[in-house]
Amino acid sequence: MSKGPITCHVLDVSLGRPAEGVEVNIQTYHKGQRNVDIFSPFAYGVTDADGRCLNMLPPRGSDEARLQNKQVGAGTYKIVFKPKEYFEKTGRKCFYPWVEITFEIENPEEHYHIPLLISPYSFTTYRGS
Repeated sequence: MSKGPITCHVLDVSLGRPAEGVEVNIQTYHKGQRNVDIFSPFAYGVTDADGRCLNMLPPRGSDEARLQNKQVGAGTYKIVFKPKEYFEKTGRKCFYPWVEITFEIENPEEHYHIPLLISPYSFTTYRGS
């Protein structure tokens, strides 16, 4: 199975398992009027039973990517995770209803994987492979 150029994985470290059903969206960055930072919606997905979201974007260079105008280029992006509903479904509160991670793509030919390790009161991330 081909995967998109930007993927993610959400793990609930407080339970030691994948976080299924976390809403994820990717946004693109541009400068607005008066130098205001603006992020615009680009892709959307929900984590699967393994906590992964591999197909928010069509595979690089595919006809689908061209038709949908979903080509990933160099630039600044933001990935937004919304874990609040996931924690509520498991009877827990969370301090971070949204986790926003801004990152730069320097080489659009590379794959960018962004894992998120979450618990109700903390999170961490890194660039995965």
